[in-house]
Amino acid sequence: MLDRDALAQLKGLKTQIESEKERTEAVLRGTPARYGFARTDDGREVFVPPDEMLKAFPGDRIRVCLRPGKDKRPIAEIEGLVDCPIGEFTGRCVSKGKAMFVEPDIPGVNRWLFLPPQARNGAKAGDFLRCALQRHPIRDGKPQAKVLATIGAADDPGIENSYTMAKYGLERDWPEDKQQELEALLGSLAPENDDHREDFSDLAFVTIDAARTQDIDDALYAEVTNDGWLLYVAIADPTAYVTADSPLRATVAARASSAYFHGAVVPMLPESIAQQRCALTENELRPALVCRVAIAEDGSVGEFKFFEAKIRSRAKLSYFAVDRYLSGQDEALICHATPLEALYQVSRALRTRREAEELVMEDRQEFRWLLDDRGHIDSIEPCEKLSSQRLVEECMVATNRCAAMFLADANASGPFVVHDGFRRDRLKDRAKFLELYVEDADKLDPDSLEGYRDLLRRLAASEHELPLRSMVNRLLTRARLSKNPGAHMGMSLALYTNCTSPLRKYLDFLVHLQIKAALRGEKATLCEQPELDALTQKLQKLRNISNEAERWLTLEYLQRQAESTPGPWQGEVSHMGNHGFYVRLAANGLEGYVDLRKAGEKFHFDKWTATLKSKTREFRVGTPVNVTLIGSDDETAHLPLFKLDANSGRKLEVITRPGEPPASESA
Repeated sequence: MLDRDALAQLKGLKTQIESEKERTEAVLRGTPARYGFARTDDGREVFVPPDEMLKAFPGDRIRVCLRPGKDKRPIAEIEGLVDCPIGEFTGRCVSKGKAMFVEPDIPGVNRWLFLPPQARNGAKAGDFLRCALQRHPIRDGKPQAKVLATIGAADDPGIENSYTMAKYGLERDWPEDKQQELEALLGSLAPENDDHREDFSDLAFVTIDAARTQDIDDALYAEVTNDGWLLYVAIADPTAYVTADSPLRATVAARASSAYFHGAVVPMLPESIAQQRCALTENELRPALVCRVAIAEDGSVGEFKFFEAKIRSRAKLSYFAVDRYLSGQDEALICHATPLEALYQVSRALRTRREAEELVMEDRQEFRWLLDDRGHIDSIEPCEKLSSQRLVEECMVATNRCAAMFLADANASGPFVVHDGFRRDRLKDRAKFLELYVEDADKLDPDSLEGYRDLLRRLAASEHELPLRSMVNRLLTRARLSKNPGAHMGMSLALYTNCTSPLRKYLDFLVHLQIKAALRGEKATLCEQPELDALTQKLQKLRNISNEAERWLTLEYLQRQAESTPGPWQGEVSHMGNHGFYVRLAANGLEGYVDLRKAGEKFHFDKWTATLKSKTREFRVGTPVNVTLIGSDDETAHLPLFKLDANSGRKLEVITRPGEPPASESA
């Protein structure tokens, strides 16, 4: 037995150990390995051993006890759970023996969650699921989940789209009560009969769109004048039903935009309004917002006027049919010759003017995906932009310019699409870049429309060995939505917005509300900057969602291709990063990533040449490469990963000292 002195010493030692411990709250951060870190409120990151990580999920707010480790650095022991942000989530059902689990699709969570027999809801191995956390692992490190619904099986047609939509909570349909409210409006209103609307039903408007398009939101007409043309652009008017003060406007704003997937679409507006009552359907009288604009022979945009109007489209024409007519390959549309010829002349004048005076996005090789019955890529074929598509594009750009000028003249609170040009936090880098690569740079003012335009044109036309035009992109801002008017430097326009797709985009819908308020003599003050910032975030989220589904289809196609034609495949570097680059394949335009950290040699990124270099070779945008598919990225869902062929890259002269082995070129 221990005597009193020994017991006192043990008690003192225990007290000392306890006094060296600290208890606090922290947020758990995971790592690709089994260990993690607890980030305390005062900014410290404390190591969490693998066994402790089993008690919680990354992102959990936890109570921890911090004790000294062997090297005197603190170690966190998890003692309790404060909050777990995991609610409903998606994942895939997997089995091990007779046990079933869900592999959760949650960033940072790389463990399976057990599905008890009574919580499986009929799920089978391989199914994609929507689940909820049923039991947190804080007690014994053994989490459990329950199945709320089965999204679909792995071989269901279009599962890539439907699963990605479910993962991010993207609903195809409006809530039932909102749909009923909208149906009541559609049944009680007939805005095409309103007396205050200008009657343009005698003009020979035509619509030009993809053959299968049902939510037709613009129609065109043009006529020749003594000094150019009069262009009429009629835009579908859903705001005739969902007005600025309608409670349904919030539902439209929440959806933000139609979301487009290969083989599927999540519409912003229900079919009853987007494809039926508001679509500019052939031979149907429809309410519209019409922009009439004078276009001079030199393509300059002159006087314009907006009207609340009604129109009747004479024909629904496809891009393909109009292109064949304009190129002289088909006379089937001869009955629409007068408006089509005038529209073609207008679009050519507008395009010529933009190319001469403004900035036009450079064309690159495009590809068309052909899908099979399961919604997978069956084949990919190259395609070119049709002259009919350019025709519509130029008419839309002209109309958007007029809408922005109208809003500015009306002192409207936006929305404007603004592009600020160079980032304010990169001005020193800009100065260095210009000094290195632009002759007489001091004669340019890159903060003015003209100076910015001339600079980017000069970079695009440069014969420098470096890809200067793509290099400058890292110094540029992205376009943003603003309640205040501002220049769109990227197009070299003093003002710009979007108004021609109100059936598909809330931004355009909002512009319509503002224009109509001004036309009626009301204050156009519906926009506030926080709302526009939130809209920007929603639009980015929708792009990310559709991109994820597209990567999934891309990866599946490349995996099938690799089985029959393993490569290497030819491509070129399309975008640089600090540790690797994206490659665009020449045969089909699909992209994947090359991680140079796994290339067998050390590379460093030179920001002044936008080049990744090792001792033996270098890569930059446009560099031809040969690659093979090796899998997918763990951090970016379904991103194809490529491995470089050993001979890819621009070879550098290697100086080897006597007695030293040559540098490795393995990749």
